[in-house]
Amino acid sequence: MAGGAAQSGRTVTSKVMAILMAFSRGGSHSLTELAGATGLPVSTTHRLVTELVARRLLERTAEGGYRIGLPLRMISSTGAAALVAPRIWERGGEVMMDLAAATRATVRLGVLDGSVVLESRARPGAAPTRAVAGPPPHLTALGHALLAFSPACVVEAAVEAGSERGADGTRLPEPLRRALGATRRTRVAVQRRQEAWCVAMPVFGAGGALLAALELEVPDARRSLAGARAALTVATGSLSRTLATPDAEGERSADHDTANHS
Repeated sequence: MAGGAAQSGRTVTSKVMAILMAFSRGGSHSLTELAGATGLPVSTTHRLVTELVARRLLERTAEGGYRIGLPLRMISSTGAAALVAPRIWERGGEVMMDLAAATRATVRLGVLDGSVVLESRARPGAAPTRAVAGPPPHLTALGHALLAFSPACVVEAAVEAGSERGADGTRLPEPLRRALGATRRTRVAVQRRQEAWCVAMPVFGAGGALLAALELEVPDARRSLAGARAALTVATGSLSRTLATPDAEGERSADHDTANHS
């Protein structure tokens, strides 16, 4: 085959799949790491990765590594969200109540539905509220945590809606872009909300797909940020693992159906 596809009995397709599967747990990898993970020579890995970058299936990071490109992230995000959406509010409610009880603060869970954030709120000692449409996503930490990891088309629409206007009436999108960029780097969003400060972090699923975000109210962002971030790190990790766990009732139903068809 052309391009040395017959090397070690592996086709070009198998080599490309090996490279993409190296990102199955998300994150970024250097060229050397990809070569080691796939068992391919560095030269072959470099050639295939360069082609994948040209087709936007992979993209370079600021540190010089590689990560999954936007088209694959969009597919992953859509598929993961569809699988866990019915369980987000049920299982997320349990995590919200635990977080509210531990911090004695108001907690919000949000998902992005088009250009609207659907959010549920939990206070210490109270059950979570029904999910309703919240403020525009560009106005809240919860919204920023969701937008920062959303597809480019969703971000651009939010930037257009949320950009400040200059004296001549033109939009000034840079403040919002900078805020979302900071959230992408740190995975933390901080925003004023009425009389409190809010800190939010995204909830990711398999392959780094965005599923939801959790937000915690704090009285003082400067003094409480470290504690809020630590609590949210535990809560978002717990929710991510919970959503990845198959529903027990669904498993029982599947086992029952299998037994009936045996």
